[in-house]
Amino acid sequence: MKIVVRVKPLPSPEVGAALAATLAACNKAADAVSVVAHESGTRSRNELQKLVYTRVKAEFGLAAQPVVRTVKKVVDAYATLRANVRAGNLGPEGSKRRRRAESKPIGFRPGAAQPYDDRILSWQHDARTVSVWTTAGRIKGIAFAGHPDHLAVLAKYRRGESDLVHRDGMWFLIATCEVPENALNTCPVDWIGVDRGIVNLATTSDGDNYQGRRLGRYRRWHARKRAELQAKGTRSANRRAKRRAKREARHAAHINHKISKEIVAVAQRTGRGVALEDLGGIRDRVRPSRDQRATFSSWPFHQLEEHLRYKACRAGVPVIAVDARYTSQMCPRCGHTARNNRPTRDHFCCRRCGLAGPADHVAGVNVRNRARSAWVLVNGPVPQRD
Repeated sequence: MKIVVRVKPLPSPEVGAALAATLAACNKAADAVSVVAHESGTRSRNELQKLVYTRVKAEFGLAAQPVVRTVKKVVDAYATLRANVRAGNLGPEGSKRRRRAESKPIGFRPGAAQPYDDRILSWQHDARTVSVWTTAGRIKGIAFAGHPDHLAVLAKYRRGESDLVHRDGMWFLIATCEVPENALNTCPVDWIGVDRGIVNLATTSDGDNYQGRRLGRYRRWHARKRAELQAKGTRSANRRAKRRAKREARHAAHINHKISKEIVAVAQRTGRGVALEDLGGIRDRVRPSRDQRATFSSWPFHQLEEHLRYKACRAGVPVIAVDARYTSQMCPRCGHTARNNRPTRDHFCCRRCGLAGPADHVAGVNVRNRARSAWVLVNGPVPQRD
């Protein structure tokens, strides 16, 4: 499977200036290529390269391979735009947002990431340095740093392109790695049901509870700080608000990484699979009250599922999604389903058989039970026809 590894180059001020000038030149060239692609309607990389290669190479001072990578970057950007249009992410046909996106060429920021292949960027893993092409010539011996585990994966499994990124005054190289997957466990002994929520980010059928109260307090603190900065309305305040938003997103992603890592590790150690509720479209189905909208819209349930799935894929742990309806209202012992089985948010008490316990734990057990039934149904013998 493909993963990315991010390392941090440590260039000198002079080298940093050369890298910044290179990104600016490549993205200026990408803007010019994008205009040609938009006006001509060309979306084929080979056809677009025939139209712009000579001009871009002469006008922007790029070598042959950077021109090829720049054209590919533009083609990929238009492919992403088409995919978003088909998926309805830009609204229905004729909507203002969709017309605005399709009516003009795609633009590229001066510091936008630039892809490099092995012809214009080479890695020296033993010395922990890279050699990078720039508009000022080839620069060798740029040191880089990273987590030891990430550097080991980079040295062993790196394949394909690497992106040079300048973000918040820091340089990064993001490399694509082809990491082998463990053999999928096709006969799990059981399942770990995972109930996702806002108060409790994840609760498993084993009773493990990953609370979201600390994350909630952290988000509310950032919300107050952002409100203070927005009230000022200065350019400096807006920049600080954006940095805070990025910091908050990184913290939420870190929490989801920790939760998913622990759940997948337990499933792998015990020979079980992971069962999740299918929460697709939940934001369209649920209408929260006004004071709950911000909390509901920032609920990172989809990111947690993505982290669980890719970590499980690497570990060979099967993942299954089951119907989410009434998992917190159904008794796992007698099957009685009623809204008053859950008198409060945190407590469950069956009105028929008296089974009681934490509501999220009961939901996790129901998810596990549904996964057992679904797995038997999918993997059972095919009935023979007469």
